[in-house]
Amino acid sequence: MSHADPPPPQADFAVVGGGILGLAVARELLFRHPDATLVLLEAENRLAAHQTTHSSGVIHAGVYYEPGSLRAKLCVEGAAELIAYCEQSEIPWRRSGKLIVATDETELERLDRLESRGRANGVPGLTRIESDAITEIEPGATGISALHSPNTGVVDFGLVARSFAGDVERAGGTIHTSAPVIAIRSGRGPKPDRLAIETSRGTVSANRAVFCAGLQSDRLARMAGGDPAPRIVPIRGGYLKVKPGREDLVRGNVYPTPDPELPFLGAHLTRGFDGSLLIGPTAMMAAARDAYRLTRVRPRDLWETVTWPGSWRLIRRNLGTTVTEIRHSVSPRSLLAEARRMVPGLRDDDVLPGPAGVRAQALGRDGGLIEDFLIERTENAIHVRNAPSPAATSSMALARLIADQAS
Repeated sequence: MSHADPPPPQADFAVVGGGILGLAVARELLFRHPDATLVLLEAENRLAAHQTTHSSGVIHAGVYYEPGSLRAKLCVEGAAELIAYCEQSEIPWRRSGKLIVATDETELERLDRLESRGRANGVPGLTRIESDAITEIEPGATGISALHSPNTGVVDFGLVARSFAGDVERAGGTIHTSAPVIAIRSGRGPKPDRLAIETSRGTVSANRAVFCAGLQSDRLARMAGGDPAPRIVPIRGGYLKVKPGREDLVRGNVYPTPDPELPFLGAHLTRGFDGSLLIGPTAMMAAARDAYRLTRVRPRDLWETVTWPGSWRLIRRNLGTTVTEIRHSVSPRSLLAEARRMVPGLRDDDVLPGPAGVRAQALGRDGGLIEDFLIERTENAIHVRNAPSPAATSSMALARLIADQAS
C-alpha cells in the first residue's frame, strides 16, 4: 500500500502524527497487539517533516533533566534502547561525546548542579574534568572546568524514523500522508465507544487514538475536548554552519553551561553525523509554526501566540534573554561570539548561514514553560501535549509509556 492511499474507514488504533514519536508509538502498539488494525495519519506529504529532521541529531545522555522527571528517566533508558535498535537495524550512528564547559567562575555553581543532576539520573561515564583535560578531549576548546559525557552520540533521526515506519508496515499497520485532521468527534449511534477522526482524505473510526502532533498538538487536543492550556508557542532555532575544511575545530559536541532556569541549552557546537559542524541554535519566538525562514509569517500562528497571556508573561519574565536571542537570530556575528568563548579559534569568515528548526514549546497561561513530557487523556484518546528534547532520543521508551495508557 502506498502512503498516498486514503485511510480505511475503520481501525482499532489511530495514531496522528508521522514524526519519530508517532511512528515509535504505532510500532509499539502493533508489537503489543499484533492482531489489531492500526492507521497512522500524517498531515504533510512525507513523514518526519518537522522536528524529527530539523534537529542536530544528538543522542542525549540525560545530564540536563530534573531528577525524577519523565525526561530524566526516559532519556537514559531511551538512549540505550535507541543505540541498541540502531545496531540491530544497521542504522549508522556515532558515539561522539560531549563537553559541557564553564568558561568563567560564575558558571561553576551551575556546572556543579548539572553534575549532581547527571549523577542522580545515572548518566553513564559522566566525569568532571579541569581545564588541562578539556584540550585533551577537544583541542580547540577552552574553559576552566567541564563535564564530559563520553556516551553522547549522534545519528540521523530521519533514518531512524523511516526504519520505524518500515517496522509499522511489516507489522500490518498502514501509513497515510497528506491527511491533515479536520475534525474529531466522539462516537454516536451504534458505536458510541469509538472516535471519529475526519481528515481531508476521509474519516477514520477508531477504538483508541493517540495524537503525537508536535507543532499542532494543542489544536488537536482542543478539537477533541482537551484543556485549552498549555498553548504551543513556536520557538525558532537557527544555526550557523562552519565552512568545509574548518569542521575539525570540534571533534564531537561542545556545549556551554546553561542557565538552569531556562529549558534552552545555549549556543553550542555540534558535529553532525554527516561531519558538518553547526553552531546554535538560537531560541526566538517565531511568527509561524513552520518558520524555517526567519521572515515566514502565518497569520493564525502569530495571532494565537500574541493573544496567549503566557507569551507576554514569559517575555516580561525573561526580557534580557529575549533581547539576547533576537540579537543572536538576526546577527551571525553575535551568535559566533558566544561560541568563540568556548572555541576561540573560530573566525568571522568561518561560518555560513545554516539550517533552522522550530520547537513546539508548550507554554502555560501564567508564562511558565512546560519542561517535562506532558500527556493528556480525552475520551478514547491520548494526547502528547509536550514532547521537547530529548523526545527523539527517548522515543522508544516514551512510546512504551504512551502505549501503556492507550492499551
